[in-house]
This record gives sequence, structure tokens and C-alpha cells, in this order.
Amino acid sequence: FIMIGAIIGDIIGSRFEFGATPEEGFELFTPDCSYTDDTICTIAIADAVMNHRNYQEALHDWCRRYPDPMGGYGSRFYEWIQADQPHPMNSYGNGSAMRVSPIGWLFDDWEQVIDEAKKSAEVSHNHPEGIKGAQCVAETICWLRLMRFSKTDVERKVHKFFGYEIPSMRDILKIGAEGHFDGTCQETVPMALRCFMDANDFEETIRLAVLCDGDTDTKACIAGAIAEAYYQVPETMIEKAISYLPDDMLGILSQFYETIQSGCRQKK
Repeated sequence: FIMIGAIIGDIIGSRFEFGATPEEGFELFTPDCSYTDDTICTIAIADAVMNHRNYQEALHDWCRRYPDPMGGYGSRFYEWIQADQPHPMNSYGNGSAMRVSPIGWLFDDWEQVIDEAKKSAEVSHNHPEGIKGAQCVAETICWLRLMRFSKTDVERKVHKFFGYEIPSMRDILKIGAEGHFDGTCQETVPMALRCFMDANDFEETIRLAVLCDGDTDTKACIAGAIAEAYYQVPETMIEKAISYLPDDMLGILSQFYETIQSGCRQKK
């Protein structure tokens, strides 16, 4: 499977978002883990692109199909889901960035990636920071997947094109220890990028993201999405993650994998 990196991060991080503080060597998958809104919305974006659905329609469909995921939805986004004719919320919450990873895989042209990331964000998160966060994550995946950029290149490009200063791990851990919950794109995206930068493999990326505490599922979701474009994802982690998912989500994952394997990228 491809696109599983984001979902693995979400599931592993899920039990810590409102639970106990993660400690070194924590168990990756337990019965207390589950997919959250991060996975639901990621599946929705993939469905929209592959099946030529409007981003708003697909998000509405999937979020209403799963109205009560672990951890729930953010209060403003929940109102958006409930509205029959929802309007963008001028939000810069990290929801736009955590769901965007399929766009980094399904489009090969970097300008299309930027454009589609904007479209996927602005249906709900139309604040410039909400759009920028989504574009940064999708574009980073595209850079790693197609151009095989080094981590140094990624950090330089992220600063040049998106203006993000990627904080040190020490600073991130200090923020987490102070109990701050990183709920915005401008906080979570650079943090997730640092976890990827400092890790040596996919699993370590996820572990670092979770150990940073705060919005653990979303940080690990974004970090996992980026790391998947750079590292091999362990088969055991893939098998564990898919065991948590219902059949309709697995159907979209299978379609996604087949689309990538066939080389039939999107021309939207």
C-alpha cells in the first residue's frame, strides 16, 4: 500500500493525543489505538482525486459516514460537516495539512500539486496559513518522490518557498513539556518536518513525532506521510495499520495503490 504512512502515524499517535504522555520505547499498536479524523479526511481527499469528486463533497461524505471517530472532530470543522451548504472557515488549523498527502502522490507536476493542495484546503481552511500548510506537505512529498531531494535540500526549499523555519527537536520537546497543543499549520507542519529530518528510518520518524506530544496523531500523520516518500515502510507496520480500517477505507487504499502502480497519475 501507498498513502499508508499518514494512516500509520495517525493510528499510532491516536492514543496519546488525549491520553498518557508517551515515553521512550512505547508500544506502537495497542487495542487503545484507532484511526481518527486524520485518516478519514485523508481517505476522502484520495477518493476525490481518483474518482473525480469535488473535495467538499468527498469530505462531507466521508466525515458524515464516520461522524464519531476517536477524538472527534474540531468544533468548527464539525459545524462545517453538519452544514448542508458549508462555507470556508478562514481556518489555519492543521487539518488541511494532515489530509493532503494523496495529492503529493497522485500528481506529478509540481504546479499541479500546489494548485490541487490549495483547492483541497480552501473548501474549509481558506486562511493563507491553512493553504500554505497543505501546499508544503504535498509539495515536500512530491520533491522526495520525484526529485529524490536530500533532507538538506528539503529544509532549504521549505524555507525558500513556504517561509517555514524548522525548529530544533530540543525546542519542540520543550514546547510539548510545557503542555502546549500545536493545533495550527504553522506550528505542526514545521514540527513534523523536523521529526522526519532527525529520524533514520520510517519507524523512528513516527516515534519522534509521538514523543513530541501535543497533537500526536496529526504530527505523526504528517511526518509519516512525508517519511513514506523517503523511506521503506516496514511490512509489519502496514499489516498492523490496515487491521484497524473498515472495508470502504481499504477499498480506497487498494484503488490508490493500483493507480500508483499503473502509473496512471491524474490530469485534473
